[in-house]
Amino acid sequence: MHFTGDDLLRTRFAATPAPLMELGLAVAALRRRDPVFAGWRRASQAALPPAARLLLHLVPPTGAGPRFLDPISDGLDDGLAAVLAAPTPFVQSELRRVCGAGLPTTPWVRSLYRRDRPAWAALRDALCAGYEALIRGSWTQISRGHRADVAWRARVAGECGLRAALQMIGPRGRWQGTTLEFDVEHELTVTPGGRGVTLLPSVFGAERPLVDTHPDGSVLIVYPALTPLPLIDDAPAADPLAELLGRTRAAVLELAAAPRSTSELARELGISPATVSQHTRTLRDAGLLTTERVGKGVLHTVTPLGDRVLAANRPAMSGRS
Repeated sequence: MHFTGDDLLRTRFAATPAPLMELGLAVAALRRRDPVFAGWRRASQAALPPAARLLLHLVPPTGAGPRFLDPISDGLDDGLAAVLAAPTPFVQSELRRVCGAGLPTTPWVRSLYRRDRPAWAALRDALCAGYEALIRGSWTQISRGHRADVAWRARVAGECGLRAALQMIGPRGRWQGTTLEFDVEHELTVTPGGRGVTLLPSVFGAERPLVDTHPDGSVLIVYPALTPLPLIDDAPAADPLAELLGRTRAAVLELAAAPRSTSELARELGISPATVSQHTRTLRDAGLLTTERVGKGVLHTVTPLGDRVLAANRPAMSGRS
């Protein structure tokens, strides 16, 4: 991503999650083998109504489905209206793109391409059914995860600068001058050209940051929120750090105030080493933890930023009884 000064000045976070964007990424999460989502995936697949299963024909595991499917909107109704009003050339070019990338060209997808009314009525029903099954009941947690992630990135930007906050939204982010790079499978060059950037975290994650155009004309970057949906508790946590990170990640960070190996963390928390590795990777991506190889193992230690987060959280923790 090639930034100008105007782009950095016009970088902002979306105020709220977008219902259909979250739905598209929830469908993608159903198709991924992400162990964090294993329990959620089993329950959601069992509860997914037949009408909603049509969405599996359109959304790949990466989440990069057709862009007319998940417009940015304040609510479900205006999002559906935007889907149904998508221009035919845009619809057809997006269907060619996703099918060319490997999704099967089913008879229903061909009917969407031809703009057949029954196919589009089925799409509307699929979006409504998918929203009811995957999003509506979790909207409180989705919103809480969005707010917690934005609050965290804002804190990083305040303490370490906007460049540090931006490089944390994707895998192994780094700056080369005014160009932000991430390590992903497919090469893509993004040039906002002074239009600015809108950042939208998603609790359903994605295999890589997704790029689109925001309705206000800025470049939209959708990236995985720090805490995915399965790790967000149903009720707000009394511990602000657990609210932000999830209880297990908060515990990992607390224990790593003194260097701990993966096996030590697993033993003390009663979880598997593989699960510890997932959590430490996320904490490293957030700038809270460092990992250093020592012999055949590794040691995890909090960073100075992690220390400040823990220090700021301790008054809240000591107030609990």
